[in-house]
Amino acid sequence: MKKHYWSWGNIYLALVFVILYAPILYLVVFSFSSGQTMEKYHGFSLQHYADLLADSRMITIVINTLLVAFLASLLATIIGTLGALAIKDARRPWKNSLLSLNNVLMVSPDVIIGASFLIFFTMLGIRLGFVSVLLSHIAFCIPIVVLMVLPKLNEMSPTLVDAAYDLGASRWQVLSRVILPSIAPGIFAGYFMAFTYSLDDFAVTFFVTGNGFSTLSVEIYSRARQGINLEINALSTLMFIVSLLLVIGYYAISKRGGRRPRIVAIKEGDAQ
Repeated sequence: MKKHYWSWGNIYLALVFVILYAPILYLVVFSFSSGQTMEKYHGFSLQHYADLLADSRMITIVINTLLVAFLASLLATIIGTLGALAIKDARRPWKNSLLSLNNVLMVSPDVIIGASFLIFFTMLGIRLGFVSVLLSHIAFCIPIVVLMVLPKLNEMSPTLVDAAYDLGASRWQVLSRVILPSIAPGIFAGYFMAFTYSLDDFAVTFFVTGNGFSTLSVEIYSRARQGINLEINALSTLMFIVSLLLVIGYYAISKRGGRRPRIVAIKEGDAQ
C-alpha cells in the first residue's frame, strides 16, 4: 500500500513550519551579509560577528545572561525536584491543590508575572538588578522542572522502593540510589528546559532588571528600538543555535529516559 506523503495534512504542517522558521532563516542569512541593513544582501561576510566579539558591553551582557540562566536553572532544578517528590507523596486533596498552585506561573501571562515581581521586590526594598532577575527566573523555572520530573516519578514502579526498604536501605539511600537514578532523565530534561526559558525570557526580565544590569533579550530589544543593526542578527543567530542545541539535548535525554532503569541491589554493608 502506497503512502500519500502529499496529503493536505502534511502540506498544512509544512506550511506552518515555513511560516515559523522563514523569519529566523531570513535573520540568520543577513547576519552573514557585508552590508549594514537588511534591505539587500551584499555578499558573505563575518564582519558582524567580529564586531559582536569586539563589543565589550555585549560580552559582559552575554556573561550575565549565561550566569543567571545557569544559577536559576540549577537552583530551580533542586527546588523543583524536591517539590515534585513532595507532590508525589501528598494526599489527594493536597496533591491537586499543590499542582494547581504549581501551574499558576505556567498559565499566567508573563506581563502579569513581571509586574507582580516588580511590586513584590519594591515592597521588600530589594534593589533591581542581578538578585531580582535571578529570583524571578528561579520562580518561573520551578514549575517547569516539576512538570518534567513528576511524570518520571509516576512512571517509577513502587516495587523498586519497597524492595530497597526490604533490603534494609535507609530513606537517604532509597532517595539517592533508587529514586534519583530512576527520575534522572526527567531532572536533566527539566534543567535543560529551565535553562532555555531563562536564557530566552524577556517580559519578566524587562520588569525586574535595573539600570546597571541587563540580559541579552532586554539588550536586543533596546538596540532594536534604536534601529536595525546586523550585529543584533549575529547575536540572535548565536542565541538560536544555543537554544536549538539545548532542545536537541532535551529530546535526546527524554528518549533515553524511555528505557527502564536496571534494578541495582544495595549491599547489606551499605545499608547498615
